[in-house]
Amino acid sequence: MHAHPVVWIENKTFEEITVGEGAKITRTLRPEDIHLFAVLSGDLNPTHVDPEFARSGQFREIVGHSMWGGALFSAILGTEYPGPGTVYVRQDLRFHRPIVIGDTLTARVTVREKFAHNHHVLFDCTATNQEGLLVIDGTAEVVAPTEKIRRPRVALPEVTISDKELRYQHLMALMRGLPPVRMAVAHPCSEYALLGALEAKEAGVIDPVLVGPRARITALAEQLEVSLDGVTLIDTPHSHASAEVAVALCRKGECAALMKGSLHTDELMSEVVNKERGLRTDRRISHVFLADVPTYPHPLMITDAAINIEPTLEEKRDIVQNAIDLAHAIGITEPKVAILSAVETVNPKIRSTVEAAALCKMADRGQITGGLLDGPLAFDNAVSLVAAKVKGIRSAVAGNADILVVPDLEAGNMLAKQLEYLANALMAGIVLGAKVPIVLTSRADTPETRVASCALAQILVAAKAQGMALPS
Repeated sequence: MHAHPVVWIENKTFEEITVGEGAKITRTLRPEDIHLFAVLSGDLNPTHVDPEFARSGQFREIVGHSMWGGALFSAILGTEYPGPGTVYVRQDLRFHRPIVIGDTLTARVTVREKFAHNHHVLFDCTATNQEGLLVIDGTAEVVAPTEKIRRPRVALPEVTISDKELRYQHLMALMRGLPPVRMAVAHPCSEYALLGALEAKEAGVIDPVLVGPRARITALAEQLEVSLDGVTLIDTPHSHASAEVAVALCRKGECAALMKGSLHTDELMSEVVNKERGLRTDRRISHVFLADVPTYPHPLMITDAAINIEPTLEEKRDIVQNAIDLAHAIGITEPKVAILSAVETVNPKIRSTVEAAALCKMADRGQITGGLLDGPLAFDNAVSLVAAKVKGIRSAVAGNADILVVPDLEAGNMLAKQLEYLANALMAGIVLGAKVPIVLTSRADTPETRVASCALAQILVAAKAQGMALPS
């Protein structure tokens, strides 16, 4: 391994500084520069960070912070000329025109005057854009260093801007123009459960039907200072009755989707899978997480991480098909499905590798349709083209998977939560394979997760109405 050559920073002392000399740097304004400057400074002026507001403003587009340009002078003075040991005294700048994304600024400082009694130096400062037009001018006064300093240039860490709100808006854009889905909310008797339903209503995603003890729900709404005006509320005595009534509303077609409130998941799902009064179909019920991961180029589905503990090969067939159906509903015409294991070769001692191979053959024989399957694949080979190439894996799925099918619930649950908590993934989740889509909320879910999960139900209901083949 070759060592990188050391890059040095060396200053000009007061004695070495000459009137008329100076230095310059050139920088291009990128969208991430605007976001990072806003985070560091706390300046959230919508002119800089809100595209919709900016389009209606004076400049008709997003403009950069003027002081981003001003900071270039500080970079020259502290790094280039005079360099290390320089102390700022004052800065006087005039801003003549905006800096927009893509503008390339050349900032210059030129020595105007030196003051021997206190080692101060006055600089003229100018910044011009790529068209040679003046953007900034003014002066800067510094205390110049009196001792020679030569230091290795410090390598700064790479900074990544993870815009979770922007990713959330991209996900929500999938359901724009769709009517709210009428959703039965079973026992919303906690803060997270009630607010989750009302937040989704406010976003135009659902028309909630709250099923639970009326007195508890209305008292909770008063405590949280939220309005139930226009919201249907069906009174039930306890959580079990809430689950039964909510499922019945979906079975009768009065509601097109179901949402878990503050009752236990097992209590709701036992009603869902009840043979006489539930919502079962010929398809195995399974759960899919939709993850928007900052370091992955497109949405990633993980299944099953919430319902099936140790699914059989037959059950995995339905799990895969359910995920493919969801991919179709959100516009992925031929999703790439990676069947995960610990290794990428078939090993009879590792059951998941044998079942992965069998699932791929089932797809070849038409038992699974609508997707492109490959497996077994280790996780790195499924999401990294580099890892797949290093291991000599030639596959249209490897390195570019849309769907990750995990061996069991433990693996899936850990994978999904690692992406959410360690990789800052935006998560949404939905239960498929029943007569209606089901949203399973958790106390740990963020408002964005709850609303996005409801949006998936809304998209599935709309897809089914348009004739897409989904379980019924």
